[in-house]
Amino acid sequence: MDYIEIEKNLIPYRFEISLADTVFILEVHYNSEFDFFTVDLYRDREALVTGEKIVYGVPLFSNIADERFPAVVIFPFDESGNSDSVTWANLGETVFLYLLEDDSSE
Repeated sequence: MDYIEIEKNLIPYRFEISLADTVFILEVHYNSEFDFFTVDLYRDREALVTGEKIVYGVPLFSNIADERFPAVVIFPFDESGNSDSVTWANLGETVFLYLLEDDSSE
């Protein structure tokens, strides 16, 4: 399964990513006081969402119905079953942002 690699040592940082043949910019932030990550999503230099918290088992941007958003599901998950949250210690170690086909658009 494909996933988005997060470079924790670069946070805060932004990068381009192609999702379903559309280029987006993701900007990753970390809240060290409460140990969580957020993502900003941009398309064509327009901010579509800012401060989306990465929550374990909850697809990113799942509460937004907008055709400008990625046509893939970005799902924070730990295939090993050892984690039930997204933290500094486990993101990129056991928890990854998996890319799944979005069947809801059919």
